[in-house]
Amino acid sequence: MKYFAGSLLFMLLSSTVSFTLNAQEVNQDNQHLFNNFTYRQGNAYRTASGKPGPEYWQNAADYNLDVTLDDKNHTVSGNVTIQYTNNSPETLDFIWIYLEQNRFTENSRGTLTTSIQGGRYSGDVEGGYTLSNVSAKTDTGVSSKYIITDTRMQLWLDKPLAANGGEVEIKMDFKFKVPVEGMDRMGRLEVKDGTIYALAQWYPRVAVFDDVVGWNTDPYLGAGEFYCEYGDYNVKITAPANLTVVCSGILQNPKEVLTKEQQERWEKAEKSDKTVYIIKPEEVGKPIAQTKTNGTLTWHFKMENTRDVAWAASKAFIWDAAKMNLGNGKTGLAQSVYPKESDGQIAWSRSTEYTKASIEFYSNNYYPYPYHNAINVAASVGGMEYPGVSFCSYQSKGSSLWSVTDHEFGHNWFPMIVGSNERRYAWMDEGFNIFINHYSTEAFNNGEFPTRSSSPRSLIGYLTSESREGIDTYPDVANPRNLAYTAYYKPAAGLYLLREYIIGHERFDNAFKSYIETWAYKHPQPNDFFNHFENVTGEDLAWFWKGWFYGNGNIDLGIVEVKPYKGNSLITLENKGEIPMPVKFQVIYTDNASEVIELPVEIWQRGNSWTHLINNTKEIKRVVLDPDKIIPDVNVLNDTWNKL
Repeated sequence: MKYFAGSLLFMLLSSTVSFTLNAQEVNQDNQHLFNNFTYRQGNAYRTASGKPGPEYWQNAADYNLDVTLDDKNHTVSGNVTIQYTNNSPETLDFIWIYLEQNRFTENSRGTLTTSIQGGRYSGDVEGGYTLSNVSAKTDTGVSSKYIITDTRMQLWLDKPLAANGGEVEIKMDFKFKVPVEGMDRMGRLEVKDGTIYALAQWYPRVAVFDDVVGWNTDPYLGAGEFYCEYGDYNVKITAPANLTVVCSGILQNPKEVLTKEQQERWEKAEKSDKTVYIIKPEEVGKPIAQTKTNGTLTWHFKMENTRDVAWAASKAFIWDAAKMNLGNGKTGLAQSVYPKESDGQIAWSRSTEYTKASIEFYSNNYYPYPYHNAINVAASVGGMEYPGVSFCSYQSKGSSLWSVTDHEFGHNWFPMIVGSNERRYAWMDEGFNIFINHYSTEAFNNGEFPTRSSSPRSLIGYLTSESREGIDTYPDVANPRNLAYTAYYKPAAGLYLLREYIIGHERFDNAFKSYIETWAYKHPQPNDFFNHFENVTGEDLAWFWKGWFYGNGNIDLGIVEVKPYKGNSLITLENKGEIPMPVKFQVIYTDNASEVIELPVEIWQRGNSWTHLINNTKEIKRVVLDPDKIIPDVNVLNDTWNKL
């Protein structure tokens, strides 16, 4: 022990007077940048490895919907029956139900929190639900007691609903006026041949009850989107006979609502990689496109294991379709409906081609597309997604139409398959989606259109703005000018940095695909993503989650000096930013030979300065940090060293 103690003392004293190459002089302790953050420990419901735990549960809701569209008064009326199953380990005294059409009233919280200048999420104020015959039936009795608060209804039960499988049948009749301006998510549009109805948030639906906060009852204000339970849907829509209706799910009665020729065209489209008309432009509004010329028709659709359904109706629709190849021999049908105003080869005539390509790319590269239909609807909505249905601007064309189509259908993976809480964590669907959009755009038609997510450096203007906000800012709280960055571009850039700079393609792709598969049709939280990603990649990434996703700091790496040392060279680097990063730099020698050197992020764990030894007798002419220009370094002036 004496010998050990003496040797240790000698080594400690020696280390204080010697300079060890490839080691850092300790200026300050940066461990706080690398420590874990938030409560990321596992439990029985969610494991520390980022998987659903052995006792993970989620509730379920199946819907029967039977509604009628009145195109004279622009109303939807009908009834809903919800079969709700309580799989949680606790009894429930009441059920919370969302009434999101109540956003379109003068005194809704959304209306009252919209600035006088308005914005994308402005909406009409002459709508809202009229409800009747509300009931909740359990094995023990029936209750009709409820309280409506803004966009939520609290429906009380006669007795607490049993845990671990208790069921309640909820029924009600509802009616609402379809808004013209539906917060850029739904509404109606007048075109030459009629009205286009885009219907979403159109029926009362249960809120999510989970193991994290219990009932998720955040009001529907505007920017915050949705958080839904999964279930099966049986939908019947009665509309005037001269209207074409499309909906999430599979049409159950084509022989009743389609002409014989339309049925034949449909069958042809199911087998064709090229777009096939179901209703041709010259047939729009004419008897040839209708199974009958007066009265109404009821369109019947079914969809399984989905979190929502949306639909559209119009007598102005051109309708075309093509087969989707989804892998493993599975096929589906890409469809588009659009008015004559949107027709043309630089516009919506290519919509089905875009839809097909988008769905096929994501299905074959990330996770199989679970639905048979993917329907793109030209509407007044700039861009909004629902399972199997997207609403995109009828005025979009060219790269703009590709971009919005690809983005909205990408949402079928985030959050339609991976069911995150959009109302709180918009970045978990918007950011992830923008990220995968980059690769689908690169792949489409050999790069026909430019990708908007290949350069995180394009964010520097925002990252250095005094008004910037963090990714973790709730969408309804974020400054409207910042929402595109907090929810879309900054989180997408974060994933891009992980794949292209920090982790590498193979390990990133393994983790990303595993996350999708692990949380398909479930409800992941941010920590589930962080934990799962770290466990699959084998990297402690707390420094990156904390700095990029839960912070407002920036990246600023620099070169301090390059000097000779015993026939070799020393390169001293510095970290002047708040987010540490691995370092890649290119060394160019006077003979124009070059090499790229990579250093791990841990060089910054004990301080902000690092000296690296280049074991090369050649003279250095130039050193360039991040030669591929991937990281959004906010100060490029210290990224290059040149020999004088």
